[in-house]
Amino acid sequence: MSNILIVDDSRTSRRILRGIIEEAGHTVVDEAVNGLDGYEKYSQLKPDLVTMDITMPVMDGVDALKKIMAEFPDAKVVMVTAAGQKHNMIEAVQSGAADFLAKPFDVEQIRTTINKILGV
Repeated sequence: MSNILIVDDSRTSRRILRGIIEEAGHTVVDEAVNGLDGYEKYSQLKPDLVTMDITMPVMDGVDALKKIMAEFPDAKVVMVTAAGQKHNMIEAVQSGAADFLAKPFDVEQIRTTINKILGV
């Protein structure tokens, strides 16, 4: 199936997402703990899709999205948001985000969103 990079500063969120993604038949190629780490791993691995948390230390998800999209305009990045981040979601869409996933995670929504973006 597809190679996916998970970028989230929460170990619990990464673990939950990894389980859902792998159950759906995809491969998690790596995990990153902040936006800068995510950008660097994206540059090295060039995965088919990235799940990107918005609120992270060092570099937030919106800034990491902008960096990835500037260098890799065909990148597919799905933003992961908690409630109350409407401003960040709008900025992320304008910056090239493919879609959104909300926390707490909904397994079916994650599968559907990822498969839709990847065209599977």
